[in-house]
Amino acid sequence: MMKEVIHYTTAIFQIGVFIVMVYYLILSLFGIYKKKDEGAKNCPPKKTFALLVAAHNEEMVVGKIVESLQNIEYPKDMYDIFVIADNCTDKTADIARKYGVNVCERKVPDKRGKGYALEWMFNKIFKMDKAYDAVGIFDADNLVSKNFLNEMNYKLLKGYKVVQGYIDSKNPDDSWITESYSISFWTVNRLFQLGRANLGLSNQIGGTGFCIETTILKELGWGVTCLADDLEFTSKLVLNGHKVGWAHNAIVYDEKPLTLKQSWNQRKRWMQGFADVASRFFFKLIKKSIKDRSFTALDCALYTIQPLATLLMGLAAFLTLIQNNNEHGLNIFVINQLFTQNATTKILWQVFSISQFLLTPFIMVLENKLSKKMLLVFALYSLNVVVLSHIYESPTLYQVIIGNAVYIGIFIIALGIIGRKKSIKLFVWYLLYGIYTLTWIPITIQGILDKNNKEWSHTKHIRQIGIQDVE
Repeated sequence: MMKEVIHYTTAIFQIGVFIVMVYYLILSLFGIYKKKDEGAKNCPPKKTFALLVAAHNEEMVVGKIVESLQNIEYPKDMYDIFVIADNCTDKTADIARKYGVNVCERKVPDKRGKGYALEWMFNKIFKMDKAYDAVGIFDADNLVSKNFLNEMNYKLLKGYKVVQGYIDSKNPDDSWITESYSISFWTVNRLFQLGRANLGLSNQIGGTGFCIETTILKELGWGVTCLADDLEFTSKLVLNGHKVGWAHNAIVYDEKPLTLKQSWNQRKRWMQGFADVASRFFFKLIKKSIKDRSFTALDCALYTIQPLATLLMGLAAFLTLIQNNNEHGLNIFVINQLFTQNATTKILWQVFSISQFLLTPFIMVLENKLSKKMLLVFALYSLNVVVLSHIYESPTLYQVIIGNAVYIGIFIIALGIIGRKKSIKLFVWYLLYGIYTLTWIPITIQGILDKNNKEWSHTKHIRQIGIQDVE
């Protein structure tokens, strides 16, 4: 009796998690297609912008973001730059002033953080004699493509009140952590942001590189000061019947953390914010999705519970691991049981596994972040699913680890023999991306437990990178 309870309980759980995974897989497939849209190039500039740079002790990088904003190819009399020196104790404000931009210094130590700084700055802009159609939000470590405002102008004229730009990386080659971050952002931009845009859903604000019409700011108010202010404002927009637009060609280059420790702290802050927003908006969005039959609201609701989804997927993977590596079995249902009953279903499962592994490199090729030759390398490597299944019919965890280690070693040696040292680094770093992904599980747990802690964690930048170095 107990065995049956365990089996059917885990079956309901595993199938439920699998359905969520399939939903995101289907959503991502709509991001593969990218239509060619040259509308921004032929669209006359009509919108005026106030470009806001939120900065806290950013003397190392603030000059470069200002330079890139000043070099935007848009009428200079139609946008102004404002640097918010928020509780700075360094030379951020002095350096920004040398560029001739507007510098607004804020000294409120007990309300430190980007959300508070933006709220303060919005109120100042509303009181200015000069009116702006929209405001653009950037972090001090960003660099902005020259066509950014042309793209935003085009999307805003199409009726969107908020538009998110493409968040790229300005230092993907610095470490395996920056490479992992970059891979994550590239795939999210293409699969989920563009996918949502193609389906007519609302996109998600990414924290930087987005524009908001001042009319919607005045109507809804900013009012978001949590650690995931971007997600909170997105939820407010969807609840009020608005969608966030997507500008795939409006690129903002963001500096990624170099070390696992820096990355851990930043992502923990994100998960704290997610958990906080989910606790306040999930059921409101679900209610709206049912009342208004709004798939957009449902999709946004599911996005807010990303921390929970991460934990459930982690638990599903753990259950699969202990079931598949126990000699006697624990009567735990695992999804691959549906696909390994005979030779045909086993092949289908292998094809699914290979396709899932290759999806990310394929997207990197589409986004011009990976060569086709390296995609071929990853395609050959993905055949380990087939090779190891022939060597070990029912492999133990030990055999899986040893088999994959040998398989990886063969590829590294082969790449070394043909003289592709850079390819070795890229190959190894991509495999380490899997470890980066797994670290989301403990980070998420910490984030949920500390969701009420709103202390801002600042990432220190140690070098300068100009727009000419990334374009």
